Amino acid sequence: DVPLFDLDDIVTGRAAYGMDVRRPGQLFAMIERSPVLGGTLKSRDDAAALAVPGVRRVITLPDARAPWGFGALGGVAVLADTTWAAWQGRNALVIEWESGDNGGYDSEAYGRALLASARAPGQVVLDRGDVDAAFAAADRIVEADYELPHLAHAPMETPCAVAEVGAAGCEVWTPTQNPQAARQELSRALELPYDAVTVNVTLLGGGFGRKSKPDYVVEAALLSRQAGAPVALLWTREDDIRHDYLHTVAAVSCKAALDADGRLLAWREGAAFPSIGATFNPRSDRGGAGELGQGAIDLPFAVPHLRVESCEARAHVRIGWLRSVCNVFLGFAANSFADELAHATGRDPLMNMLQLLGPPRTLDPGDDGASYGNYGASLSEHPIDTARFIGVLARAAEEAGWGRELPEGHGLGLAIHRSFLAYVAVVAEVAVSRDGQLSIPRMDIAADCGLVVSPDKVINQFEGAAVFGASLALTGEITARDGRIVQGNFDDYPVARMGNAPRHVAVHLIDSEGPPTGVGDPGVPPVAPAITNALFAATGKRIRRLPLSRHDLSRA
Repeated sequence: DVPLFDLDDIVTGRAAYGMDVRRPGQLFAMIERSPVLGGTLKSRDDAAALAVPGVRRVITLPDARAPWGFGALGGVAVLADTTWAAWQGRNALVIEWESGDNGGYDSEAYGRALLASARAPGQVVLDRGDVDAAFAAADRIVEADYELPHLAHAPMETPCAVAEVGAAGCEVWTPTQNPQAARQELSRALELPYDAVTVNVTLLGGGFGRKSKPDYVVEAALLSRQAGAPVALLWTREDDIRHDYLHTVAAVSCKAALDADGRLLAWREGAAFPSIGATFNPRSDRGGAGELGQGAIDLPFAVPHLRVESCEARAHVRIGWLRSVCNVFLGFAANSFADELAHATGRDPLMNMLQLLGPPRTLDPGDDGASYGNYGASLSEHPIDTARFIGVLARAAEEAGWGRELPEGHGLGLAIHRSFLAYVAVVAEVAVSRDGQLSIPRMDIAADCGLVVSPDKVINQFEGAAVFGASLALTGEITARDGRIVQGNFDDYPVARMGNAPRHVAVHLIDSEGPPTGVGDPGVPPVAPAITNALFAATGKRIRRLPLSRHDLSRA
């Protein structure tokens, strides 16, 4: 292990994050945006805003139009000498908006439509064997549907950027995960040569995928060009949550055919979710094969007959990638349904998962799926190897003491998933009081991520994934009403805190001679299903719709 290069600066407060940047003559800006995606400005009265001490200008940015891409969202900006003045000036604006096409978006009604879509026949993206014949000959059929809501990234440091546009070009200072895209978008929006744009990357105060989309950087540059001065654009927490590139809402319908001995013969999975592609192509009406290759096309179970269908779902908000992307809901569905099959056949969940995985082998998604599910990597260099699934599952179960006697109200649950080329198994222990208060005393995570260069940093990523995944499972939910995002801050979009985060997270790294894989994303997908499967073991209550805060967990 090697210490972080800037560790001393971080722990002593000398490190510079995006919000710390100052330029000579800098103004501070905040933008009032349409509360509905695609809404347009009907009228504005900025007299009261301009009367706020320290406010210098009010600038209207052009209304945004689909495709949204990484461009600015438009709105009315207040520029001032201080953050406080810009904030108070924005609050004093009197604005009317036209809601536009997305003004009727209601997440509750939309969720019901998604579920109906997932149950109905969709566009087949993988068809192996003869699924229809297998279901017709089955001794038993098991079905279940799973629903996951929109999620926000909510990084601790909200989006921000300092831009300075002049005759020589544009220079920005910003926390970004994607400086190349920031340069490209600035070049396009300002009509400048690519070489006339400089992006200085500051420390990132959290990102989880949000700060790979440089819309906020473009906003700062457009304001700097109009103001003729450096501009520091700041997003409040409410801006961050209500104008996020949200993780997609999803419904996944699973159906299994079993023989007389309870062995899996066929698996049909229909997934309905607005695609990330809709952010760049307004005609997109369903998830693509690349997205379904994150836990559906590459399903590791030894099932001879498999069909994966992509079902219709149109977007009404900007959809973007969040930590682990589609693996979040596809992994939740696959692991939850596997646990349901264990219960349906009377098998121990660990033995059931091992039976589902079958003998060690290399998985070939088939000609129609071979290019998906491998993150652009060669299948020869990074084969989908079920022996590595078995290895992490066995290690996590052993470390967690699978099968041990548990106190009343406690339960163990397991889940496995492969994403970003890494294999991960999670065993969670939950404790549920009689009045439904849930805690997570322990979580064991086994990870096979190839050659580990810096073990401490890899362990950090999986420990963080345990808290991140627990947050999504326990309380993560973004809703919309009349096209507007309801949540706005940590009071109504809470994240796991000391009281309900996993109390002890043990990370077990598998010695591997394989090439290095991703480690930032793979820990997230198995966390939520491991928790809900443990909850079922503790209470007998099956959770098919997240988050857990929607449910009464009290024990009879």
